[in-house]
Order: sequence, then structure tokens, then C-alpha cells
Amino acid sequence: QWHDIQFGWRLAKEIGRLDVGQSVAVKNRSPLAIEAVEGTDQCIRRAGELCPTGGFTVVKVAKPQQDMRFDVPTIGLGTLETMSAAGGRVLAVEAGRTILIDQKDVIDFANRQQMVIVSLGAEAQRAAA
Repeated sequence: QWHDIQFGWRLAKEIGRLDVGQSVAVKNRSPLAIEAVEGTDQCIRRAGELCPTGGFTVVKVAKPQQDMRFDVPTIGLGTLETMSAAGGRVLAVEAGRTILIDQKDVIDFANRQQMVIVSLGAEAQRAAA
């Protein structure tokens, strides 16, 4: 899972640099889905269709040039519900640059579904790069 987070982090930052999207879904260091205009939930659903065995990782980051006043990366219960339905098991986000809506509900749901949520700070981000 850590290898998928590292791989997904580099991929997500690159698509962000190109101003394509904020999220990617990966499994075994292979990209399953890359977010574009359709948004994170559709990206996750597409990953689930392409990987019916599940167990994939979703990485969501701010674009390097992200104006933190607009389109800030955001996750919430809906993100985890979509991941659970699609077979996703790990969600990695960028610490300090991601909005988490209804934190307690998100954590409770993740625990019930045996999902992992990782928030990477600057030091871990450098290790992933």
C-alpha cells in the first residue's frame, strides 16, 4: 500500500502540474483512473469498474499551483462511501491542503469498513517524491 501511495503521489502531483485533476487511483503501482473534469467520485467509480477485485489506493492532492481559495481538495463521507462501493481501501491526502468534512463520521466509517486514510505531511511527501 505504501508503494501505491508513493507512486500515486508522484502521478497525482504531475497531473496537477498539468492542471488536469487532483486524484488518481492505483493498484500495484499501475494507474487505474486519473481524475479530469468528471471529479473524484467518477474517477473512483471508474477505478472500481477497471479493478473488480478492489483493494486499490486513491491519492488526492492539491495542484502545485493550487489557489487555496478555489477548488481546494476536499474529502468527506461521500468520498469514502464511493470508495467502499467501488472496492477502494486506502485514501491518501495532502496534509494542510485538504479539507476534511465531518471528520468523526469519516473516521467512524473508515474504521467500520476497514479502510485506511493517510494524511501526508511535507516530510512524508518528500519521501514519496
